[in-house]
Amino acid sequence: MYITAIPDAAKTFHANFTRGANYSSSNSDTFYISPTSENLLRVAISDSSWFLNKLTLADVSQENGDTISLGNNTLHTGRIIDGRFHKRANMESTPYALEETDTCAAISYEQMSLIANSGSGDDEHFTQVMSDLFSKTVSLDMIRVGFNGEFCAYPTQPEIYKRGQDVNRGWHTIAKEFNKGSQVITDKIVLGKDGDFPNLDAIANYLITKKIPEEFRLVVLVGSELAALYREKLFSASNKAADIQASQMALSTVAGRFALIPPFMPGRRLVVTTLDNLHIYTLKNSRRFRAEFVDERKAYEHSYLRYEGYGLGDGNLYAAVDENAIHIEDGVFSL
Repeated sequence: MYITAIPDAAKTFHANFTRGANYSSSNSDTFYISPTSENLLRVAISDSSWFLNKLTLADVSQENGDTISLGNNTLHTGRIIDGRFHKRANMESTPYALEETDTCAAISYEQMSLIANSGSGDDEHFTQVMSDLFSKTVSLDMIRVGFNGEFCAYPTQPEIYKRGQDVNRGWHTIAKEFNKGSQVITDKIVLGKDGDFPNLDAIANYLITKKIPEEFRLVVLVGSELAALYREKLFSASNKAADIQASQMALSTVAGRFALIPPFMPGRRLVVTTLDNLHIYTLKNSRRFRAEFVDERKAYEHSYLRYEGYGLGDGNLYAAVDENAIHIEDGVFSL
């Protein structure tokens, strides 16, 4: 059965969402919300993803500028013979650029009817499901573009660039341009017993010791393909319950640092950084929304327009091996 009527729960949700909205003009379907509501929105988007919640999200007043990371983890304590000990705080910066970014999630009347008739079936349940849907849509795309963005195109081509490569310049692209590319290995390296590095621990340790200043909060971001090979090797060597349990926990550390598999990062990429070194900026007062029932498509469309961009708090705290650089020895499972 194809539903053509708008569910009552959807009408209530829409009325609540647009209550107090300030429309751009009397004949416009685009509106903006109050600063207080914007703060609530930022929290909802951040909290909808465990990974996004660990990053640095900030509103900025300029479309182009420099990120700022004040201080470092070198020693700032000591004594001198004459007077007071002193050391100036170091301040690093990398450029950022914000681009017009528009996220749209459309849900059909039929899908909304299914939501309204599931769970408790009341308006509160419907509102929670719809709010989670839109927040997660935005947050996941912010992460997707952050890891995969290469350039900014007008218009974008999502059918070709399915990971958002043409939406904006993401963290990895920014890192490849920082300091003439010193922080990202792009030349071919071979992982394996007889390769350049025998395993993930060795290559992560190389990045930590050769490319990053002393930093105690480093994490290792492991692409899903590398993680799968790493775990396959571990499980193939397990033959009892205790070994299997240890194998399941093994990927939690690589080179003595906490390791995780972030969503949407290319499968053969390996990154060492701190999570709060990954920045996402939104231009203040640039957020605009559109929410409407489109009868010709039998769908409720929810759009979020803003100026958004990516940056690294400190380019020196991001070191990586590019996914196109990693080659794995045939028949060798030593990752």
